[in-house]
Amino acid sequence: MTAADLTKYLEDWAPPGSAWERDNVGLQIGSGAGKIKNILLCLELNEKVLNEALQKNCNFIFTHHPLIFNPIKRLDTEKDSQARLIEAIIKNNLIVYSAHTNLDFTKDGVSFELARILKLKNIRFLENEESNQFKVVIYVPADNVEDISTAIFDAGAGLIGEYNSCSFRTNGTGTFKGSKNSNPVIGKKELLETVDEIRLEAIVDAWNLKKVLNAISKNHPYEEPAFDVIPLKNKNVNYGAGAIGELDIEMTEKVFLSHVAKCLRIKNFKYSDGRGKKIKKVAVCGGSGSELLKIAISSGADAFITADIKYHTYHDAQDRILLIDAGHFETEIFAMNSVEKKIKKFLDDELEDRIKVFQYSGSTNPIKFYKQ
Repeated sequence: MTAADLTKYLEDWAPPGSAWERDNVGLQIGSGAGKIKNILLCLELNEKVLNEALQKNCNFIFTHHPLIFNPIKRLDTEKDSQARLIEAIIKNNLIVYSAHTNLDFTKDGVSFELARILKLKNIRFLENEESNQFKVVIYVPADNVEDISTAIFDAGAGLIGEYNSCSFRTNGTGTFKGSKNSNPVIGKKELLETVDEIRLEAIVDAWNLKKVLNAISKNHPYEEPAFDVIPLKNKNVNYGAGAIGELDIEMTEKVFLSHVAKCLRIKNFKYSDGRGKKIKKVAVCGGSGSELLKIAISSGADAFITADIKYHTYHDAQDRILLIDAGHFETEIFAMNSVEKKIKKFLDDELEDRIKVFQYSGSTNPIKFYKQ
């Protein structure tokens, strides 16, 4: 199996186009043509992670935080630890791939896995993304509609929640008159023609639009296919920020704080008092998600768990919602469980039982707690 085979599968789940526009996701170092030996998963890559990858004969390293985020101006291996790391990766012919905010914004990604670890049920996005979809309308001869619909579905059109191949079809009559330089598939040039056509409509995510239009151009029988591309304001049910769900049994704030510590395997975290009521509906956002506080409150959540919360944000939350800063590393690391499950399923489906998947055994969390 090549790295390109695996990354295509991962990107069908967490498309790079869904990432924050300033993010740097996808292949960081190496070649998609490289054959995979074993796979190591980590939140971020450092020298210790690299050494473990080499020990376990892993030549494909999946990271959540991109190794290369800002433009590199120089690679001084004497003074720069990142430069030395990149040098070692290249010398050992390793492949480094990153899924960052696209993993944050996808279903079963960072926040969904955090919600599961906290034993929430009925998990859905806290805020769905919007204005990143188009409706493509294609006018197709009735005899060709199945070929065209299959082509655009294969290119990524027609995905709505847990359903694929979603479209709408309307019968109608198309008219056209080709010039003397035309080459019509149906009828003759310079004569007005009428054809039984079907108006085929499907939703397309912005990052798949180019592929869908290429599929139309390649598969449509007409010399000049007629189609419309319409921007949508819809909320995208497949992608969003944060997650929200419910506990099986409501808890007091004190019991819930203990529940969070136990589930996330942490002893220390910051929080501000909520409304003093029992906790049932819980919002989460792995990593830095405090900008979602107002949405968590308006959604009726009793508690909101995220990280990197500023002082004044605690004031904004006090007596309105139980706000917990459980740590950046601590709220994201469990996403590696979800990535591992996805990759193992793919390997099983492809009968690639020789390839092993490991999670980094240590911690890359640079934050320590002082004990007097």
